[in-house]
Amino acid sequence: MKTYRHLYPQVWDFENLYLAYHKARKKKRSKAYVAQFERHYEEELFTLQHELREKTYQPGPYASFYVHEPKKRLISAAPFRDRVVHHALCQVIEPIWEPRFIDTSYANRVGKGTHRALDKTTEYARRYRWFLQCDVKQFFPSIDHALLRAELARLISDPDLLWLCDVILNSGTGVLSEEYEMAWFPGDNLFAAARPRGLPIGNLTSQFLANVYLNQFDQFVKRELKCLAFLRYVDDFLLFGNDLDQLYEWRSQIITKMASLRLTLHEESALVYPTASGIPFLGFRIYPEHRRIKSRKVINFRRKIRARLAQRFSYPALKASVQGWANHARYGDTWGLRRKMFRFTVPPGAQHG
Repeated sequence: MKTYRHLYPQVWDFENLYLAYHKARKKKRSKAYVAQFERHYEEELFTLQHELREKTYQPGPYASFYVHEPKKRLISAAPFRDRVVHHALCQVIEPIWEPRFIDTSYANRVGKGTHRALDKTTEYARRYRWFLQCDVKQFFPSIDHALLRAELARLISDPDLLWLCDVILNSGTGVLSEEYEMAWFPGDNLFAAARPRGLPIGNLTSQFLANVYLNQFDQFVKRELKCLAFLRYVDDFLLFGNDLDQLYEWRSQIITKMASLRLTLHEESALVYPTASGIPFLGFRIYPEHRRIKSRKVINFRRKIRARLAQRFSYPALKASVQGWANHARYGDTWGLRRKMFRFTVPPGAQHG
């Protein structure tokens, strides 16, 4: 198996840092912390380059807050200069793993995304009678650093680049310490509780490394279970088939495989259902011939818009929020819902979006 060496100088190369800076500031140039960095960006980038080259770089403290949609989650935002480093690192190592990811892993990948995942789910729903739906308990807080580090080292033989990965991994450990509810696995002793774990939700590196961590699971489903219809979006995944017993056998093997990654499923909801009953996935209920957006998504959107109107958000910000939701909702059979919500009249002969 090919391994990659001498990667680290590519990370702190000034052109790589400059491109990373442009990516990190995208759609955020109005933020004060971005403007502050931008005033002296050359000096800031040269300082980062020096710190990375000399291996004196240390990440700053995270700013953390909770979101409650679709469930309560802790979001941790790194300082802007650290986000530049995250982009610089991913630009170098992402091309190594991208060809190794399965085609039906959809989260945080160029050319994939939510809507491609919905289309593939519809395709499978039309071809198979049953589906097994699973998701991982406390996925990001549970990711084991030792196992992730071993997976990175399987392809990367550059100790300096692995040092930077360690620095970034260690920077988020304290942020997630209170989010993890201890899970015990066969053979664990008291030292298991001290295993470093967790990736902060909000880091670009966390999104990429989550795919690296679960890639071996994806390969297991494809190569060992030989499931012909499988897709994953972060820690939510679906397996399809026409043999009910086989799907339940796969469920048992998946639980065992997840334990080897020190992950657990929500077993009470990891069940097999007929595709004709609809597949609840990514905010929609997907049937073989149509899709419905979940009512919870509609309620949350209405609540959000009312709150923004009460706070007197600027018209451009409000318009962007409405357009973003409408663009997402149109991937379901929601024409009537959108017409009712936005109260507009369709001109004669207009096309339904």
